[in-house]
Amino acid sequence: MNPPKFTTLGCRLNAYETEAMKELAAEAGMGDAVVINTCAVTSEAVRKARQEIRKLRRDNPDARLIVTGCAAQTEPQTFAQMDEVDLVIGNTEKMQPETWAGMAADFIGQTEKVQVDDIMSVTETAGHLIDGFGTRSRAYVQVQNGCDHRCTFCIIPYGRGNSRSVPAGVVVDQIKRLVDRGYNEVVLTGVDLTSWGADLPGEPRLGDLVMRILRLVPDLPRLRISSIDSIEADDNLMLAIATEPRLMPHLHLSLQAGDDMILKRMKRRHLRDDAIAFCAQARQLRPDITFGADIIAGFPTETEAMFKNSVKLVADCDLTWLHVFPYSPRPGTPAARMPQVDGRAIKTRAAQLRAAGDAQVTRHLAAQVGKTHQVLLENPRMGRTEQFTEVSFGTDQPEGQIVAATITGTAGHQLLA
Repeated sequence: MNPPKFTTLGCRLNAYETEAMKELAAEAGMGDAVVINTCAVTSEAVRKARQEIRKLRRDNPDARLIVTGCAAQTEPQTFAQMDEVDLVIGNTEKMQPETWAGMAADFIGQTEKVQVDDIMSVTETAGHLIDGFGTRSRAYVQVQNGCDHRCTFCIIPYGRGNSRSVPAGVVVDQIKRLVDRGYNEVVLTGVDLTSWGADLPGEPRLGDLVMRILRLVPDLPRLRISSIDSIEADDNLMLAIATEPRLMPHLHLSLQAGDDMILKRMKRRHLRDDAIAFCAQARQLRPDITFGADIIAGFPTETEAMFKNSVKLVADCDLTWLHVFPYSPRPGTPAARMPQVDGRAIKTRAAQLRAAGDAQVTRHLAAQVGKTHQVLLENPRMGRTEQFTEVSFGTDQPEGQIVAATITGTAGHQLLA
């Protein structure tokens, strides 16, 4: 019996959960299956999931095909109606050992084709923690899941449920195990990281967790935070940015737009000036910090003048790494019912934003030439600086180790050392 094959679409959290599912399937003794972990962040993501399912069925005509993830949670019938699909399981069900044990023992025919419960009823994060998911150098630790906010464009709360936090003690113990296994960098991940702690006793904040990790795991060389909501950055997080060199100087910000009217229509919790003020404060505390950001092009009702405010935000916040999302309506969200922007205009605006991002990357790379960085090696010829910039080496380096490297030049979106 062959072990199940897994395909992951979407975010880092999905990739993390795929590793958990692999373990659960192995423990259940399940085989001869293909599992696809889907993403629902855009309509395009759902289209890609359907496309990938058809391909997986062609490549694996006799295997049982199981669909899970955020798109399966939000649109179970979309996938249940596909002839290629044998079973659809929700985001809660995919992390439960009994789901996999049941599938291993008693599969299609005796099982309901759709096993998707109400995600809003879930009150805890899955306890299934993976030690060492990532490259040999960097591990990812899920500390939070779900989201309590209801941005008008976003379907993710309906795929992930409300916010749930992993207790600090559990997180610290896991990171200690990872450091004992030789990992030199840990990345904290979640759906809405800055909401961590709101559901825990005493309502601690993300900054409290960061300070606790750094204090209780003194042998951890590098701690990284994935995406945050800058308006919810707490005092201890800012203190960590200012005083903790082991907290890496790179933050990815969920900004989404640079125009106040669009931000209000998105139901975001910050205004343009809040984003600019946060970046200025963080840079004052940590001059070498770099920022990435998510920005949506062509949100409903966005005029050219409003869009130009988003482009201008790239320079005003000195953003380096942009994730540009051409807006696509998600059925069931308020934004899908708003007046839509012409598709060609959305495409043009997305291209303009990406061009602004590319110019920022070029500027950032040029400024690094001649500097020495501590580079964590992901493979013998490639590593990343403290700011998460890729560095290419001309000779083999010790994989998984942190080496001091003088930057000699640039090539594409990489530094050369």
